[in-house]
Amino acid sequence: MPHIDLGNELPGIVSLFAYRPRTAGPLGELAEILLRGPSSLSRGERELIAARVSERNGCRFCSDSHAAFAAAQLEGGGGLVDQVRADPATAPVTPKLRALLHLADAVQESGSPVTGERIEAAREVGATDTEIHDTVLIAAAFCMYNRYVDALGTLTPQDPAAYAEMAGFITAHGYTAAAPV
Repeated sequence: MPHIDLGNELPGIVSLFAYRPRTAGPLGELAEILLRGPSSLSRGERELIAARVSERNGCRFCSDSHAAFAAAQLEGGGGLVDQVRADPATAPVTPKLRALLHLADAVQESGSPVTGERIEAAREVGATDTEIHDTVLIAAAFCMYNRYVDALGTLTPQDPAAYAEMAGFITAHGYTAAAPV
């Protein structure tokens, strides 16, 4: 049960967006840019980074929703996403994506574990400075989104079908359609 009266029965961040449309606009736009905007990383890869960070933060709503969004956009589907959420070191992803996930894990802990050595390790397997930047920003933003969702006790669907439905909407329409202005 949410900690404040949101005036709706919507799940997770969707309920918060409906409660405060004025803040939903910029938060939805940030998610749209980070996860769907032009990038050399695929939408699925960026969603995978968001799901991994959310998993490490223990945010069930964000982890399960972004896992569904990633699964809908990656060739390996849900099986690949589950492997990455559990242990990216053994998941069948490219060395570059593995290095970026490792970098995202460091950001999830705090800023200080992001060392020059971790950045260089990502560069050595082909990550560009823009991909490194975007990975760090996705991970940092999802720490904020996760805390926003969990700190206000939003509803978390238990039925996987709810996340599949959300994935269909987000992959078709994006985050700004989900965030009223």
